[in-house]
Amino acid sequence: MSTCLLILGRQGSGKGTQSLMLAEKFGFVHISTGDLLREAVESSSPLGLKAKQIMDAGELVSDEIMCEILAERIAQPDVKSNGVLLDGFPRTTAQAEALGAIVGKVDGVMNLDVPIEEVTQRMLTRNRDDDTEESIARRLALYEEQTAPLLGWYEEHSKVVTIDGIGTEEEVFNRLATALETITGSLVS
Repeated sequence: MSTCLLILGRQGSGKGTQSLMLAEKFGFVHISTGDLLREAVESSSPLGLKAKQIMDAGELVSDEIMCEILAERIAQPDVKSNGVLLDGFPRTTAQAEALGAIVGKVDGVMNLDVPIEEVTQRMLTRNRDDDTEESIARRLALYEEQTAPLLGWYEEHSKVVTIDGIGTEEEVFNRLATALETITGSLVS
């Protein structure tokens, strides 16, 4: 497998927007877990149907099924030739270990750092039905409990660069592009 990069950060930090911009500029395949699940369900593949059944019951898709869906996607020719930028996966150290088994190694991790107060304001102004103060606080607490510890785990296994996520889209993108070049070196020159 070619390059495998991760972008981590609290919900509302701009990971999705920035990931799309990075993928377009550097040619990586952007994979977000939400999109990946929706594609699997729409394809009506056996794994997609299994995921749909679980989601329709209001449950979370298990790590095992999520990893199987991800492994299928990562095996596709576009990812093998262009590399991948994962957005929203892994969320736990168990998922990080499973990802390692799928890709061999993660080349680098970009942590998009935006303070809790700022991401809370950003999410409240998105005007989504599920973005209430209570639901945002719950999701951010879950991030701090389950996902934030990944930074320490990855510091032992990979390159981690923390990027200031405050500023205009272009300012943050330029910081991320510089971090990406630091992580991948000659791959993206």
